[in-house]
Amino acid sequence: MFTFITRRLAMLPVVILAVTMLIVGLLQFLSPRERALAFVNNERQLQNIDKIVKENGLDQPFFVQYGHWLGKALHGDLGFSKASGKSVVQTISERFPSTLELALYASVIIIAVGIWLGTTAALNQDRLIDQVIRVLAVIGYSIPTFVLGILLLVFFYGQLGILPGIGNISTENSLAIITGAVPTRTGLLTLDALLAGNIPIYLDALKHLILPVITLATVISANMILVMRSGFLEIMKLDYIRTARAKGLSERIVNGKHARRNALLPIVTLGSFVVQGLLGGALFTEYIFAYPGIGSWGVDAATKFDIAGVMGFTLLLGVVTVVGNLIADIMYTLVDPRVRFD
Repeated sequence: MFTFITRRLAMLPVVILAVTMLIVGLLQFLSPRERALAFVNNERQLQNIDKIVKENGLDQPFFVQYGHWLGKALHGDLGFSKASGKSVVQTISERFPSTLELALYASVIIIAVGIWLGTTAALNQDRLIDQVIRVLAVIGYSIPTFVLGILLLVFFYGQLGILPGIGNISTENSLAIITGAVPTRTGLLTLDALLAGNIPIYLDALKHLILPVITLATVISANMILVMRSGFLEIMKLDYIRTARAKGLSERIVNGKHARRNALLPIVTLGSFVVQGLLGGALFTEYIFAYPGIGSWGVDAATKFDIAGVMGFTLLLGVVTVVGNLIADIMYTLVDPRVRFD
């Protein structure tokens, strides 16, 4: 197992090199003056565009430009992000905990709802409850994330006014964060509020998470329901399930201990796609709800032609994807002890 983990982690630099080379390569389709616009912050700099081209080596060959960027990246300098007004490293360190918090809450719903409703649908195959769950799953899977987010925002915030619409904390409570009344220990606002014993801040932050979490979790949960149902029905047809029943085991033991465990294998396989789906969905979800995470920053970086920001976001996405794949493979061995990695 240690060898397998080491080998997979050794792939991380290769993935990062491939992704970043691809981005820098695509930028070559733009002229040096067009690429120089990414470094322009004011009208005065715009008048000296040719100087910016020379200073940043944008008129040099592709591998020279990439080597220049890679050299700075290896020293921890990923550039300055126009979208955030801070360095890329500082932006990631400040915003990633918020996205992680959103993803963790969404994961709880995805796992609980996906496995529970998928199992329920399979155990009630072709009955009314199965039909209802499948219809809801198909609808949830078909709705684009940004459409669902806007609908939830309009209804629960705009029409009913029962849930907050934007941000991760109310304006009246944000002062507590700024003044340090709730110390930033983990970067996860709800957890930091609990550690500080500030229940009002915790409840406020939790309310701000409801709509983004539902938006982020709906599509992935729907997919997991369908996969879980299909996998469970396939398992129920196997010989060892019939043998377990012939031995007189109760349906609860047969379904819970024997069938569900093996039906989870396709779900674990989807683990890496869930990670990618959470990050991809965070782009739209955070932007719609003005949530201060990595996703909203990534959208801003793209719309403002912030090359350094886009590169930083892509780097983070590559790292998280590789680590997510690794965790999914390890979880596979826990669910199915027959699987071993040498």
